[in-house]
Amino acid sequence: MKPDFLQTPIEYVKGVGPQRGEMLRKELGIHTFLHLLTYYPYRYVDRTKFFNINEISADLPFIQLRGTIIKTEVLGEKRAKRFVAYLKDATGIIELVWFQGIKWLEGKFTGATEYIVFGRPNEFHGKFSIPHPEVDVASEENIRLQSALQAMYNSSESMKNRGLDSKGIFKLQQNLNVLIHTNIPEILSEKVIRDHRLISREEALKQIHFPQSPALLKQAETRLKFDELFFLQLKILRQKSYHKAVTSGFVFSKVGNFFNDFYKQYLPFELTNAQKRVIKEIRVDVATGKQMNRLVQGDVGSGKTIVALMSMLIAIDNGFQACLMAPTEILASQHFEGLSQLVKPLGIKMEFLTGSVKGKTRARLLQELADGDIQILVGTHALIENPVIFKNLGFVVIDEQHRFGVEQRSKLHRKNSIPPHVLVMTATPIPRTLAMTLYGDLDTSVIDELPPGRKPIQTRHMTDNQRLRMLGFIREQIALGRQVYVVYPLIKESEKIDLKNLEEGFESLEREFPLPEYRISIVHGKQKNDRKDFEMQRFVKGETQIMVATTVIEVGVNVPNASIMVIENAERFGLSQLHQLRGRVGRGAEQSYCVLMTSFKLSRESKIRMETMCRTNDGFEISEVDLKLRGPGDIEGTQQSGILDLRIADLAKDQQLLQIARNAAQEIVDTDANLERPENLPMKNFISMKAFSKTDWSKVA
Repeated sequence: MKPDFLQTPIEYVKGVGPQRGEMLRKELGIHTFLHLLTYYPYRYVDRTKFFNINEISADLPFIQLRGTIIKTEVLGEKRAKRFVAYLKDATGIIELVWFQGIKWLEGKFTGATEYIVFGRPNEFHGKFSIPHPEVDVASEENIRLQSALQAMYNSSESMKNRGLDSKGIFKLQQNLNVLIHTNIPEILSEKVIRDHRLISREEALKQIHFPQSPALLKQAETRLKFDELFFLQLKILRQKSYHKAVTSGFVFSKVGNFFNDFYKQYLPFELTNAQKRVIKEIRVDVATGKQMNRLVQGDVGSGKTIVALMSMLIAIDNGFQACLMAPTEILASQHFEGLSQLVKPLGIKMEFLTGSVKGKTRARLLQELADGDIQILVGTHALIENPVIFKNLGFVVIDEQHRFGVEQRSKLHRKNSIPPHVLVMTATPIPRTLAMTLYGDLDTSVIDELPPGRKPIQTRHMTDNQRLRMLGFIREQIALGRQVYVVYPLIKESEKIDLKNLEEGFESLEREFPLPEYRISIVHGKQKNDRKDFEMQRFVKGETQIMVATTVIEVGVNVPNASIMVIENAERFGLSQLHQLRGRVGRGAEQSYCVLMTSFKLSRESKIRMETMCRTNDGFEISEVDLKLRGPGDIEGTQQSGILDLRIADLAKDQQLLQIARNAAQEIVDTDANLERPENLPMKNFISMKAFSKTDWSKVA
């Protein structure tokens, strides 16, 4: 075996050369033999069957024929010119038609030769033809190759112009395949391969491109998916193991008066069993002497914030400061107002810091923070700026974690010589398999029950022809003293057409709900912060009954009196965003409603989203459907991780295999985390080969 075989430049594959090599690098990121081998097919065409011409029907997506070409001719003129070849077998004759490459085709076919023809049949006036078919001489080698499942590869328009369409890439794979022999090193230990009944990596890479049967293709897919998921989980679990082994944390040895007094005297409601369980998990973590990195997932309204507050009280009981960082000033302000009221009876000094806090107020605040007078600081990303210095920061809460860059969050770690304990909160429930991958190096807690007494939000799907009914329903609710959100999709702040829709919607509602009986607020991302806050506050205080907004209100508005959420063009939102928006209502004692307005014609995926929203309020169930519909790369927050470099595995479809791979990786970490045993050398070599050249932020919570 040549150790450098897989790193051989792609130009050394027959049929590539300098120009094609440059195109493969630029268009597909294929630089080496390994890159080409792991450029997997996106589907397969079954070429195990040869049809007779008289068996062709319109419902066949592709057909494969064998016969002789009895005649060729060029028909039409100029742009309508076409080359036609007539293929004959024992049952009939069919036209093969080309509209391009006519000069090259003339004289190419001979009547005495048998050909294999493959293509998509086209029916016109009851007569079949095959436009631009693949045609090969029916040699023994070609019959063997074509009588199988044939791999199909994605290509680009510019590549197709250089002969690198799916068939062209397939031929390069053929040329590389003859070079392989025993040049593919194994990357798993013999034990892992044996325990999970996997075929060899070399056999898998051969079968994935040239499957000899559906059963062998399945085995190849399983092996290559396992490799991806195993090494992904091995990396995450090794980081977690290393972090726990070497990263010291502050020891919160006691639960003192602040926590106990709050729990016994000032807690505004009874904790759910889920909240009690999560607080207990946090208490255990912060007493170990190792830095805590814990993710708390909880559906909208499940009470994550009270868990965060009680955790911060433990830090204060042990003489440390705590901070809570939120992604927007509105959300940070809401946290501050709510939390400051809760801790007021305890005499705790809590302050608020954002970019808009300036001058003497900011200077005083920074000094008190450095002196240790401020016990809890609530704010935005302003908390991580260099001038913000804590005396002894021991506990950090990060809300809506997916909205912060990893590098930003890492700055909070450096606010103390010993990193503070970190509690990450998200109100976007994450599917178990996605959480296992994106947050696999964090310990995870789930608040999986809502406080008692909450009425489930009733969700209704209505189309534009039911708009009058929807408006009548809004009038009924306002007459009962309730308030209403009407949300429009503003996907990108620069999309003028969406902003125009918002403004048109505002004007339409003003006509339907005129002054002085009704008052309407409008909020969108183009407004200045002070105007946005003014409009928000009018609604919060009940001075306006309707808030017309974009998704800027997705997080950070808590108006218990708001009982209706109308989402216009709901088909343009993802499921997780629809669920977040719905969570803005249902915060009071009254029955709340979410109305999903869409056009009458919907795609299959949009119908599934609407049906899911109407069927369930369970954010975790919704997140699973979202993952299956959209894939992990599209779900909000996953792109920043840089971790989902999966070429063949799919977190939505391969959940069972992911769990198996994680268990196998955990066993390795438990017994030989540094991969020092001889049997684990193949895995160590593979990891070394794939060593990252850039900063690895994945150790940061």
